[in-house]
Amino acid sequence: MAIFGQNIGKNTSETRMMSDDRLVRDFTLRSKEDREELLLHTWCDHCQKVDLGMSDPVEYELHGIIFLEGKCQMCGEVVLTEITDDEF
Repeated sequence: MAIFGQNIGKNTSETRMMSDDRLVRDFTLRSKEDREELLLHTWCDHCQKVDLGMSDPVEYELHGIIFLEGKCQMCGEVVLTEITDDEF
């Protein structure tokens, strides 16, 4: 499983657009190990740091892409991670 992180601000047009068509998924159905990895391995554009952690996770699918969105545990800004099955 590969993850790609990016931060999308709360007031951007991308965030408003994403909320319209997204299909919410149950993050708790993932294994404990996967949940821990996904919550830890993040990138925060605001802090400009990796692996600060994410709180309040919401998993959803949009246009065939699975995302995990939450808040940076350091600054509280929105953090968005794209989840893929690809291994790099």
